[in-house]
Amino acid sequence: MDELGRKTVAEFKAADKTPIVLVLDNIRSMHNVGSVFRTADAFLVQGIILCGYTPVPPHRDINKTALGATETVEWQYFDTTVAAVQELKAAGYQVMAIEQAVNSHMLDQFIPPTDQPLALVFGNEVSGVDTEVMKVVDGCIEIPQLGMKHSLNISVSTGIVVWDIFVKLAAFNRRG
Repeated sequence: MDELGRKTVAEFKAADKTPIVLVLDNIRSMHNVGSVFRTADAFLVQGIILCGYTPVPPHRDINKTALGATETVEWQYFDTTVAAVQELKAAGYQVMAIEQAVNSHMLDQFIPPTDQPLALVFGNEVSGVDTEVMKVVDGCIEIPQLGMKHSLNISVSTGIVVWDIFVKLAAFNRRG
């Protein structure tokens, strides 16, 4: 394990974070929640906000996929996603839904802000980001898809989006 260069919990908590917060809007599956925690840990994401009926740690089914990431990644709970988005916007975040919608920005074309933190809202496995939440976000990012389904699991979507934005921010930081 030492050869992998893994951080301890204390080192993780002290490390500079990627200025991204992940917002989970009424996610049903504890396994999806655990997987999002692992992705957040992998990319030193600033934190996760769990909303509505999204399950919260500690729970054995979340821990099964999180593999300890619930101990490293900061998280909080909000009764509603709208309230979470409003608080994030008041704190200076750009808040973007990850959804297929009219006027969405394709992920490969999206340029993350470098002068403010970013919050990404991921929606329910069946119904997506709630309509009321879509009314209060700053915009929408869509993952380009070419197949018949045009649907990805939330844990897969989170990995794709966070990786893409992480790479773009890292490239900006190398230049500037």
